[in-house]
Amino acid sequence: MSLNAMSMNSELKSLGYIGVRSDKLSDWSEVATKLLGMQPVDQARNLRTFRMDDRKQRYIVSDEGEGGLGFMGWEVEAQRDLDTLAAKLEANSAQVARGSRALAEQRRVTDLIVFADPGGNRLEAFWGPEIADTPFVPGRAVSGFRTGPLGMGHVVLNVRNVDDLLPFYRDILGFGISDYSLKPYKLYFFHINGRHHSFAVVETGKQAMHHFMVELGSLDDVGQGYDLALSQDNRIAYSLGRHTNDHMTSFYVRTPADFFIEYGWGGRMIDPATWQPHETFDGPSFWGHDRLSMPPAQREHFRQMRLDAAARGVRAPVNCAWLEQVRNG
Repeated sequence: MSLNAMSMNSELKSLGYIGVRSDKLSDWSEVATKLLGMQPVDQARNLRTFRMDDRKQRYIVSDEGEGGLGFMGWEVEAQRDLDTLAAKLEANSAQVARGSRALAEQRRVTDLIVFADPGGNRLEAFWGPEIADTPFVPGRAVSGFRTGPLGMGHVVLNVRNVDDLLPFYRDILGFGISDYSLKPYKLYFFHINGRHHSFAVVETGKQAMHHFMVELGSLDDVGQGYDLALSQDNRIAYSLGRHTNDHMTSFYVRTPADFFIEYGWGGRMIDPATWQPHETFDGPSFWGHDRLSMPPAQREHFRQMRLDAAARGVRAPVNCAWLEQVRNG
């Protein structure tokens, strides 16, 4: 299948939930609620869960196993789609397990399957998420998260070899490629709905989560979160900035685990039916996103990419979602 393969045949429709492993549960509760604005739900000896909207849970932290990404939960519309996906995976030699009733109850869904990508990352596909019977109450005063049909955000993984994963996500799972870059390393962005990307992989030679993103309903939510993060020692990983491909205005924070969280607003919307994947050359950001966590030489490399793009007058299209939201208030 060509690079232009689209996600029109995908049973997956959005990123439904994320689970991570960490033994710093109290620290996670502080970050998730008081900085990000998620609502705490369940608290047990080895577990914390959080809401972002009307779903009973979106984010799960457990201290079981080695720290890092635990699983990604991808939503399908109905049982028939789950069955179709399971058959497709098995036809392509992937091992698929039906989730137990106990696991479905833990995930707050009707039914699910469990499988792994070629890099060994655990994926779950599910349908029938449980809806809460009480309104969402944010952990701090935010206007809310941009979720709904777009899902809870996106996940970006460090991977050893992009080429090992590309056929799986594109050809089997049906993700569409939004855009990609090949220098200084391979980086691919994938969509399954109108969000510019719900998933991405970057070839760094290691296997780990790089970050996940949550999108807020207001730019002021992000700015106020930035002030809060600045008040905490060594919390900021990337400064406030704006991305070139999805036009997101965001910053990145260090977490109690070995990955980042992107906190953003104004992400680009695309039409998956007509979108054409393309290679990008302008670097990841129009401005900002100074990578404070990187060694000086790497940090300078990305700074020069931003300055080069600025010198060439690189800007987002006038009709981008970010400007439309500003115009409409």
